[in-house]
Amino acid sequence: MGEYERGGRRLVLLERSETLRILIDSGAGLPVVLRGADSLVPLEAPGAPGFVIARAGDGAVTALEDAGGRWTRRPLDGRTFRITPRRPVAQLLTAARSAVPPDESGDLLPPDLVELTALDSTIRLDVRYATTDNFMGARFYETARAFLQRPAAEALVRAHRRLEALGYGLLIHDAYRPWYVTWMFWEATPDSQKAFVADPAAGSRHNRGAAVDLTLYERATGAPVTMPSGYDEFSERAHPGYPGGTTRQRWHRDLLRATLEAEGFRVYQHEWWHFDYAGWERYPILNLRFEELAG
Repeated sequence: MGEYERGGRRLVLLERSETLRILIDSGAGLPVVLRGADSLVPLEAPGAPGFVIARAGDGAVTALEDAGGRWTRRPLDGRTFRITPRRPVAQLLTAARSAVPPDESGDLLPPDLVELTALDSTIRLDVRYATTDNFMGARFYETARAFLQRPAAEALVRAHRRLEALGYGLLIHDAYRPWYVTWMFWEATPDSQKAFVADPAAGSRHNRGAAVDLTLYERATGAPVTMPSGYDEFSERAHPGYPGGTTRQRWHRDLLRATLEAEGFRVYQHEWWHFDYAGWERYPILNLRFEELAG
């Protein structure tokens, strides 16, 4: 319903089990109810001090005010999240082509990448890095395709088919990613936001073909569901345990997680959409473009 900040602290106004709650930093939250058009008061003590809603001339909410002062509303407009790359993308691409992946040793499994839509044509694709609709606003793939190591791909298909009974399917944003693209992401991203990108010195689990970025779509309409954050959003809203959003948005997020984890995937702590397949570390880092993959 909205996020607000004051003095480095965060306030979230959210809906949980059909009740509005004020959540400050952490905790169970204070149940509140709307009184009139411009005040929120504690549900269990309607006469106690609450929050006054401040609005702009057009009626849009700009802040909440309580006895301690003003909580300013944070802008959360739902558009594709963007960063300002630290270096031009064309310059990064030139450097990435000559960069060398890290050396690896050990008993690694031979790669066996398979295309997800070849295993089940009802898996849908929205591969953002084949477009400019991504956090860097640049195209990294020539074609929109999604590959995973065979055991991970087969597990993903099982999850996709289990979701059918509830009217949902899987919509893939990214799967196998060549190492040079990971190098570009790392070099472009400001240090303060590097928790959301992989360090190329160790390689990404995407580079091993054992990680996938995805969401749910409605089979009846083909439309993606609404989650508490957008894909590749570098904010707390992306965390799989983020308390905000609506009950339905959190239910979608948790359904995706439960279904994928039942098939051997694990969610990444900073991103509700990113899942790693068990045993990812047994696969080598790959640096092949989609066009170079055989078969």
